[in-house]
Amino acid sequence: MDPEVREALDYLAVRRLQDAYADVVTRRAWPELSDLFRPDAAVVLDVRVGELRTVVGPAAIGDFIEEAIARFEYFQFVVLGTRVMLDAATPDRAAARLYMCELRQGGVENRHTVAYGVYHDDYVRVDGKWWFAHRLYHSLARTAPDLAIFPFPDVTPGATGGLSPT
Repeated sequence: MDPEVREALDYLAVRRLQDAYADVVTRRAWPELSDLFRPDAAVVLDVRVGELRTVVGPAAIGDFIEEAIARFEYFQFVVLGTRVMLDAATPDRAAARLYMCELRQGGVENRHTVAYGVYHDDYVRVDGKWWFAHRLYHSLARTAPDLAIFPFPDVTPGATGGLSPT
């Protein structure tokens, strides 16, 4: 296959995976995470308060997210933009920087809040299918209870285990 066509198809497959994640989280369809994440996939979360938290495996990832958003009557995960990095030298691996926001309504004060963040992702292709292999999340800003803005994370190239997300 022509390398440019292969790159376009791989890019499209990774974008579909990212969009599927947003759909699953918005619908709170946690069992479907097993179709997106490798069994040993880790999500490392830096919400800028406290220690980093690591969650491993699709079921644990779903449980964590469900607990975190249970208080919201309305929740939507929105992909704002993404940069997918593919490398012909490692055709079954990819990386991305994905900017997102969460639109939320509810909580103790039943108010509308927004959270912004960035994922540094690693993907792996197994038997022709792209999967999340690792995610590193950093909060960038949030509106509750007051506006908080955080510096952009300094992620060391290759820190997430795959291609450099720079």
